[in-house]
Amino acid sequence: MNTVLSFVIVLGVLIFVHELGHFLFAKFCGVRVLKFSLGFGNKLISRKWGETEYLISAFPLGGYVKMFGEQQGEEISPEDQQRSFSHKTVWQRFTIVFGGPLFNLLFAVVLFFFMFALAGIPEPVDSTKIGEVTPGSVAEQAGIRAGDLVRSMNGKPTTSWSHVSEAVKESGGEEMTLVVDRRGEELTVRAKPTMQKVKNLFGEEVGERYMLGIVRSDDIRYRTATVAESIEAACIQTWNLGYLTVMGIVKMIQQVIPASELGGPIRIAELAGQQMEAGWMNLLYFMGLLSVNLGILNLLPVPVLDGGHLVFLSLEAVRRKPLSERAMEISQKVGIAVLGTLMVFVFYNDIVRLVKRWLMS
Repeated sequence: MNTVLSFVIVLGVLIFVHELGHFLFAKFCGVRVLKFSLGFGNKLISRKWGETEYLISAFPLGGYVKMFGEQQGEEISPEDQQRSFSHKTVWQRFTIVFGGPLFNLLFAVVLFFFMFALAGIPEPVDSTKIGEVTPGSVAEQAGIRAGDLVRSMNGKPTTSWSHVSEAVKESGGEEMTLVVDRRGEELTVRAKPTMQKVKNLFGEEVGERYMLGIVRSDDIRYRTATVAESIEAACIQTWNLGYLTVMGIVKMIQQVIPASELGGPIRIAELAGQQMEAGWMNLLYFMGLLSVNLGILNLLPVPVLDGGHLVFLSLEAVRRKPLSERAMEISQKVGIAVLGTLMVFVFYNDIVRLVKRWLMS
């Protein structure tokens, strides 16, 4: 039940925010909005206020804002042209299309701001506590355990993780003597660092250095923040997640990250349910992460996505005339084929994960 409820909340809010961006910018530019729909397909609920019909439709994985004069070549009377999307300037249309992804990114900033303002800004606790010992490593063989506090290395006191890291890197592969605190008991262990490959966040090898096979603890503390600090931290968090999203796409194209890591609606629903069980703060963070992903992915230069429309509008600005209807039609078909294939693939990945989990249970 949590999975379904959290999925509906997360997806519904993010779709609403995205379409609200298109809607408000269209209104600001004087375009008549005919429909504002959450979902596609047959309408389930509809209500008309003013000139706009607001709908909840049957297929929930998306939404749309239908604007007057949106179709190229549509017959528009001279008196109605001032309210027509296609008769607006290139930059007005660009702004309306860009409004959806922009609102998703701004919404992430708002979510992170409230999280940091209410709970504080998370900061890693700088200690010598070991969070993880790599199985089969020299540290494990020496008897070092997760939770141990490193008090000294080769007779030199260690008070921060940088002391531990630097001592291991500069060991030259010579045996080291470590004094560790294990639940109040001091133990002396000896371990010889080995040269190992260093990998980045995406699993790529970026060099090698001496290591023991220990990882710092991921303990964090929350620092009370001012409004200004919360805004700054929210912007930085959104930027970092956006950068990771872009790099994740690049690494997937480069086949550094396997395509099997892609997840679809089923995976999103599972994660949303898990985050709700962990608490509302976790769910808000997950919603912020998805909002950033949605904003970035919609900016990809794929026809039928906002990014594809922005490319067409940019070309129109350079050429000083729109692309031909034939070119637009072909590109739209290509975009639909690409998105359709991607949807089938991510659903396949989701089903494979479910089957594997069922077989292992």
